[in-house]
Amino acid sequence: MDKLLDCLKYINPDDYETWVKVGMGLKHEGYSCSDWDAWSMGSPKYKTGVCEKKWNSFNRHDITGGTIFQMAKENGYRPESSIGTFGWDDKVDTIGLDYKIIDSAYVKEQTVPEMQGDPIDDLREYLNLLFLDDEYVGYCDKLEEVDGRWVPKNGFKGRTKKQLIEDLRHGFSKSTISEKHPKDTPAGAMIRINPLDGQGEADANVTDFRYCLVESDKDSIEKQYALYQEMKLPIVCLVHSGNKSLHAIIHVDAGQDHRTYRSRVDFIYDFCKKNGLHVDPNDKNASRYSRMPGIMRGEKYQYIVAKNIGFSTYEEWKEWADTQNDNLPDDVTLAEVFRDLPPLKEELIEGVLRVGHKMLISAPSKAGKTFLLMELAICFAEGLKWMGYQCKQGKVLYINLELDESSCFNRFNDIYTCMGVHPQNAGMITVWNLRGRAVPMDKLTPFLISRYKDKGYIAIIIDPIYKVITGDENNATEMSEFCSYFDRVSLETQTAMIYCHHHSKGATGRYKNAVDRSSGSGVFARDPDAILDLTQLAIEEGMEKRYRDNNHTETKSLTAWELSGTLREFPPLAPTRLWFDYPVHKVDSWNFLADAKYGEAKGKQGVADGQKEKVEIADALEELFDLETFEVNEAIPKERAMEELGLSESNLKKHTSAKTKFATATLQGGTGVVYRRGNKVIVYKGVSYVHAVDNNKVPWTPV
Repeated sequence: MDKLLDCLKYINPDDYETWVKVGMGLKHEGYSCSDWDAWSMGSPKYKTGVCEKKWNSFNRHDITGGTIFQMAKENGYRPESSIGTFGWDDKVDTIGLDYKIIDSAYVKEQTVPEMQGDPIDDLREYLNLLFLDDEYVGYCDKLEEVDGRWVPKNGFKGRTKKQLIEDLRHGFSKSTISEKHPKDTPAGAMIRINPLDGQGEADANVTDFRYCLVESDKDSIEKQYALYQEMKLPIVCLVHSGNKSLHAIIHVDAGQDHRTYRSRVDFIYDFCKKNGLHVDPNDKNASRYSRMPGIMRGEKYQYIVAKNIGFSTYEEWKEWADTQNDNLPDDVTLAEVFRDLPPLKEELIEGVLRVGHKMLISAPSKAGKTFLLMELAICFAEGLKWMGYQCKQGKVLYINLELDESSCFNRFNDIYTCMGVHPQNAGMITVWNLRGRAVPMDKLTPFLISRYKDKGYIAIIIDPIYKVITGDENNATEMSEFCSYFDRVSLETQTAMIYCHHHSKGATGRYKNAVDRSSGSGVFARDPDAILDLTQLAIEEGMEKRYRDNNHTETKSLTAWELSGTLREFPPLAPTRLWFDYPVHKVDSWNFLADAKYGEAKGKQGVADGQKEKVEIADALEELFDLETFEVNEAIPKERAMEELGLSESNLKKHTSAKTKFATATLQGGTGVVYRRGNKVIVYKGVSYVHAVDNNKVPWTPV
């Protein structure tokens, strides 16, 4: 259901000011007068024709769909979802196709055929083409001129097609379809393009969303005729208006689905505009009047010019249109390019990433990947250096898929504070909180493009990437397709795409090259233009104390890392050593980490068996679930796990094996017992806290 039209159910049309605002809002959002008219019928004050007269006077731009939405909310409207204008199940397979098939400048005008035969035959032919015998047909044979436009005067008339055909057997002079002889009707006559229910003539009375109307009065008649044939639109009937336009009645074939009708009509109109036809944007509604063939308009007939042009159904035509334009660029020779070399794209992160390119940040657990991305967003907004590299200042979109909304905003505030930066340009960071609403990248892509194209963003940051992965991350073919969606978003929005991914288990010690450490297929790891990798450093005796004394910090969470990079556009990065002093990363400009060796957190080597077990559990859980706020506190024996869980040994055996390892863990403010079972991480806290995280990797939340 159309959400804006759904809002109208919550708004009373009796109040004049409200009635006018709804009309203005609908017109601003591209809806038709008939949508407003159908809603207005709910008021006892309703009068036929008033909406159409008022509609033409609307020219304000401060009353929008948001005004309607707010009025509906104040009256109890609660939308099912506030994300986007599409449903989450929608998928766009043709992103990138521009559908510009014809160069209208080279289309030659064609002579429009003259009317042939009896005008009664023309009208009879029209009725037979568009309607079934028992379907009601709406028409108007009296019009009056209002503000230079002809509008219906005598209100709704509707009879079945069979009745009208029978009536026409007697000729126009005796027919009730037109009370006057056609030569005496200076304004012509109008007819609705879709069948009605016999009760009214608004969109709500349409019984089959079968056709739409397209017309243009800016192009010559001859040019219109040529373009309609070139575009191969599924035109059932092309009617001469008796003036300066041809009316194309086009197959939409949407049945009773109004949403499908709107979507297809919007596509047809957009297609026509891209291919050079200057269409009238006010003709989109399903109950639209068109010109009635066989009737005189002044000194000229309204008549059928052609029928059954192009394809016979919308689906056949759309399939053809999809194949006509691959949207691939033209090839060029080097000689052509060398005569005028294009400039390189501007550097977004100096020496690291260019505008419109892609960057992956790869790191193991507890490296603070989310904090690192938030710091980068701040550096873009404020025009600062990030990890020692100057950032171009500009608007950035941060897509939060993991943190709850309040935690996300508070974390940004904490990072600003700890960086010692005043949020002077915080308005340049847009946060899209999608936790709980994450969808695969193939479905997220059209939302990103429709929302953020041409909005001036220089970068889009997605955190974390596993929430939107399509397919198996270890499958090269599926990851190649997945990566292509980043290219589409980057191309359409002209932004850099930046995202992070976790290391596979044990990757730091197993792989020398950073490009190989990301979990999943090598295709995924090698696709970005820049890969930055964090490797943990073992903080040796004295290093931590020197850092704390120098920075006057008492933080309890301090780790050390080396940042290295594999770059496609620039020379390799010189490794940069960092401190992660929660919640910010700081470049080790003091060289306290100059002698630090690669390794895990302090104390991993030579620790007690319990500590090793704790690390193994953390690695196992991290392989399944990448969450910055997850913390394994301590490994515990089975006996203590039984006590903590309040379970007997027999009950525990139902869920675990003899080799199962247990630990206590803190996550998002709650503490419980954790263990791994196959592809699940089970979390218990007494009898009130039970939560499982499976392969879908749903965020952990205490319950």
